[in-house]
Amino acid sequence: MPRVYPFTALVGQQDMQLALIIAAIDPSIGGVLIYGDRGTGKSTAVRGLADVLPKIRAVVGCPYQCDPEGALCDHCRAQSEKAKLKTRAVAVPVVDLPLGATEDRVVGALDLERALTHGERVFEPGLLARANRGFLYIDEINLLEDHLVDLLLDVAASGENLVEREGLSIRHPARFVLVGSGNPEEGELRPQLLDRFGMCVDVATPTDLDERVSVVQRRDAFERDPDGYIARWKRKQSQLRGRIGRARTRLAELNVPDSLLGRAAAICMQLGTDGLRGELTLLRACRALAAFEGSQEATSAHLRRVAGFALGHRLRRDPLDDARASVRVERAVAEVLGP
Repeated sequence: MPRVYPFTALVGQQDMQLALIIAAIDPSIGGVLIYGDRGTGKSTAVRGLADVLPKIRAVVGCPYQCDPEGALCDHCRAQSEKAKLKTRAVAVPVVDLPLGATEDRVVGALDLERALTHGERVFEPGLLARANRGFLYIDEINLLEDHLVDLLLDVAASGENLVEREGLSIRHPARFVLVGSGNPEEGELRPQLLDRFGMCVDVATPTDLDERVSVVQRRDAFERDPDGYIARWKRKQSQLRGRIGRARTRLAELNVPDSLLGRAAAICMQLGTDGLRGELTLLRACRALAAFEGSQEATSAHLRRVAGFALGHRLRRDPLDDARASVRVERAVAEVLGP
């Protein structure tokens, strides 16, 4: 099994790490889009995230990792009527969706081997089944084929995957945090898919000399002795895992004052964002960040910290203002919250 670079060992990409942590604390935020140069740790961060996520309880033998306390698939529901479901702690799945994946591989299809050898119509779950209750990661998402984009939009909206083909009619839960990465020079994302991401983060190649040297030293140390390097970061990985678990527990009780929600709405109005997803994302991201930091309630400092993540990709193009989206968000935040 390939060794994964420790999430906490990343250098100089704090915004990307924080956005992923916030999405892990509150999956309802809607996922993370990471745009930036090649070789800046985008894939490394996403794949390393799995090791710092608290384990989840899942039904034994279920291909969808059904939550015993939540919505069950048809198989688990039938089993629960006969006897008490057996559960076990499993790692949160982080599943890669390759660009060349076929629709059958993504949604699932008839198990041809069993159909040919035993004459049985058995459903072979796809990547969406494996990603249920976890993360679905798409590298170079701006190059994803349109028919797969349409499919993901449908599943993301419903939280279920419906497969009707080859005489099969299967419906199973498919709730996941969508994480995409890409290089904007290689094409833009379709607006419908872009709108589904709760947060968007821009990453860049480090320009600080010491930071660049540190990145190279750490990566080289990892490749020379993966097991030893992972062992050295085990304590920090465990500490972050504990913080995320405590933040999830604290999330439901954490307060967001109406005055702060008013400021969030004022920022969105200042920027002219469409709909109310901007306000909802700001509310949830503020609350998740406050829970992560152990605060009693969300504050303007939390709002200021997450505004760029939540709003930068929601801005309309303004022909009279050629400033970058991040600059426009900073200006709006300063006008509403003060410098």
